Amino acid sequence: MTIAKAAELLQAEIICGEERKNEEIISACGADMMSDVLAFVKDHSLLLTGLVNTQVVRTAEMMDMRCIAFVRGKEPSEEIVELANDSGIVLMKTNYRMYTACGILYAAGLRSEGCDQV
Repeated sequence: MTIAKAAELLQAEIICGEERKNEEIISACGADMMSDVLAFVKDHSLLLTGLVNTQVVRTAEMMDMRCIAFVRGKEPSEEIVELANDSGIVLMKTNYRMYTACGILYAAGLRSEGCDQV
């Protein structure tokens, strides 16, 4: 699935990285605990989270994740946006809650690839 398709499904606004929206993501994970992300997430994934701080971007970068979707309409700071741009990570926000957003992506065929053990 492309990042653009995930954004469409989540009715999400792409905050930064619009030029990378056609990149493929192979899995998704919903988590607010970055230790869980480090333990279970595969690369080329989409992270859905309600946690809005720079550690989210740093964790995604370490795990070679393509995109972060902030749920519940959370708004990242300029510092977070700049860090994501520098790291080549697409940021988006959706008004959906985590449970709903994960369900939408799952129903569309995007699976967890290991994160379901969290």
